[in-house]
Amino acid sequence: MPNRSDLCFATTNRQAALRLIAADADAVIVIGSANSSNTVALTKVAEAAGCARVLRVNRASELPDDLAGTVAVTAGASAPESLVNEVLDVLNPVNGVDVSSVTVEDEYFPPPPELREILKTLSAILDLTLATPDASTFDGQADRVFTAAQVLSAAGR
Repeated sequence: MPNRSDLCFATTNRQAALRLIAADADAVIVIGSANSSNTVALTKVAEAAGCARVLRVNRASELPDDLAGTVAVTAGASAPESLVNEVLDVLNPVNGVDVSSVTVEDEYFPPPPELREILKTLSAILDLTLATPDASTFDGQADRVFTAAQVLSAAGR
């Protein structure tokens, strides 16, 4: 097993949040692949926290029809946000959704330098083409405006 210091921030945060809510849930849904060590660990954390019903699903269509009461939902770090939203849509919670957060994940992973240069060049070309007042709007931090999930979702359209 890896040392705790080897676990990524997303894994550590999700396990900590799950420990807080799993014991009070009637069921826990863990979204992710059966061969993901992260997903398997989340399943074990929920069971160890005392939740009697822990289910792992790859997709929303795998949810059982008999879920009731408080259902906690978590996902492995590689599960796309769109899949989490699909699961929540299928669950259609009557009393809404409460988000339990232990730590705000505000990590920033910049694109590789080559891609940043391409973005800078494209931004300058667009500024010149559209005759915007400032031809240097890409400041090297502009990619912080969008999350990776938003970019991937837009690219899929």
